[in-house]
Amino acid sequence: MRAVKPVKVKNVTLDGKHIYVQSMLSVPSYDIEGNVKQAVRLEQAGCEIIRVSVPDKKALELIPAIKNNVNIPLVADIHFDYKLAIESAERGIDKIRINPGNIGDTERIKAVADICKKMGIPIRIGVNSGSLEKELLEKYGSPTAEALVESALGHAKLLENCDFDDIVISIKSSNVNTMIKAYRLLAEQCSYPLHLGVTEAGTAHMGLIKSAVGIGSLLCDGIGETIRVSLTADPVEEVYAAKDILKAIDRGSGPRLISCPTCGRTRIDLIGLARRVEEEISRIDKDITVAVMGCAVNGPGEAREADIGIAGGDGCALLFSKGEILRKIPEDRILEELLAEIEKI
Repeated sequence: MRAVKPVKVKNVTLDGKHIYVQSMLSVPSYDIEGNVKQAVRLEQAGCEIIRVSVPDKKALELIPAIKNNVNIPLVADIHFDYKLAIESAERGIDKIRINPGNIGDTERIKAVADICKKMGIPIRIGVNSGSLEKELLEKYGSPTAEALVESALGHAKLLENCDFDDIVISIKSSNVNTMIKAYRLLAEQCSYPLHLGVTEAGTAHMGLIKSAVGIGSLLCDGIGETIRVSLTADPVEEVYAAKDILKAIDRGSGPRLISCPTCGRTRIDLIGLARRVEEEISRIDKDITVAVMGCAVNGPGEAREADIGIAGGDGCALLFSKGEILRKIPEDRILEELLAEIEKI
């Protein structure tokens, strides 16, 4: 297990003991009411850290407005203007995301570091393929994993030189292989908490696949304290996707569905049934595994770890728990009786 330097962000601590789900508001920064509404929706969906763009002084009004309506930490995303970082800290932001190398000279970097230290606000260094320094691109020839790591550690050094080390680092790439390699290299060279993500991952379908591969691989290595599934979609979908990734590696809570791909032995509408079960159990708050299997020949045995499940027959299904058959139920009552058993758990 990777040793992680604890960093506190409002009421959460990034120390490797919990993986926090993060997302970013997508409403235009001038729409304060719209941003507040979206922030509330994200918190209700299970988001644990929210990031908001602060591109100008007007956007600073978002900070108190959002913080008055949600309880989770709020991160200010700052580019170039160090004064916006300072004013965000003064407005009560919980964390600042910057790239120290693009906010000006050492004096400006120190000014940001000083107020963050005074206010107890951590800084996330955000590096990606598009933000690499010209000299690193010339050195490595392209945005390689090694280039991303060198850039991130260089920016961290700028803050360390200002006697500041409440640092979180992200080094995102839209290339999954580059992203995985970069984080593995970085994890070997520092103990700062790491924020994982595949940047510009794409739309809901492909973006989820790329994120699951990239984020999931690193989490299985014990790397990563916060995650964001970047999708060209409603950010609430990012939260649901992140939670599903965590469930897939047994790091999340809530109901989990396992279902077989069907074969020639299947005699019920398993695909339709699995979809209905998935929809129904998404509304419950129980840490259980539910199985929807295609046939009685293999179903109960293959899914013996499930808390409850059904195995399809010819116009009927077997209801089972932990591999033990409970009873046979007719096809038109499968969903009803399965849900009734889930209610009892």
